[in-house]
Amino acid sequence: MAFGANGGMDIKMDIINMTNISKLYKTGVIQVDALKNINFKVVNGEFVSIMGPSGSGKSTLLNLVGCLDKPSGGSYELAGHKVEKLTDSKMSEIRNEFLGFVFQNFHLLPNLSAQKNVEIPLIYRGLNAKARKELSEKSLELVGLKDRMHHLPSQLSGGQQQRVAIARALAGSPALILADEPTGALDSKTGNKIMELFTELNENSGITIVQVTHEEDIAAYGSRILRLVDGEIVSDAETNRRKNG
Repeated sequence: MAFGANGGMDIKMDIINMTNISKLYKTGVIQVDALKNINFKVVNGEFVSIMGPSGSGKSTLLNLVGCLDKPSGGSYELAGHKVEKLTDSKMSEIRNEFLGFVFQNFHLLPNLSAQKNVEIPLIYRGLNAKARKELSEKSLELVGLKDRMHHLPSQLSGGQQQRVAIARALAGSPALILADEPTGALDSKTGNKIMELFTELNENSGITIVQVTHEEDIAAYGSRILRLVDGEIVSDAETNRRKNG
């Protein structure tokens, strides 16, 4: 298992390349421009935070990045794949192959152990039981939960549950991890520990991370902060972490 290998991709490759992206939602005669003229690139190995007030379009943008939806206009290339031209089945395949997802509320199955929860995306990849066990154990060890792998979610703290969710995202060695408010359900101390883990994975293993957050201190763990207002990018700037690095 090659964590951080990013699928053998060129370290300087644009893993995300959005050009003039728009997203429209229509309800009857009402049209909402959720995203307007978005131009957004992420180079392999970056850690980007997306910020904005409620309704700014940040979750819509993350859904497009994660191939959970298609843009209404513009062009989006994910690791060289033109997303707007893909079939739904191909989008699903790319999500499984290239992406790892981390959500605010963990989304763990309560009747499965930490290890079995981590194995779930590996089942969809068609891996056999031995391979799934090896990869899930290594992933849980990487996030510091080797001694908790047989515990149920109810036997774990919130921070530990989020670590299981991160291990699940890592298990398939994705090129890109997408995190939607990953600290939103955690207290500040635990949230900072999760962000320290993300920073370690990014800096030491070269894993590309894009997160959505509404918290300035959480966003500052990234090397760039992209700010959205009313569906448009109003700033895209390096953080002190990048400048001091």
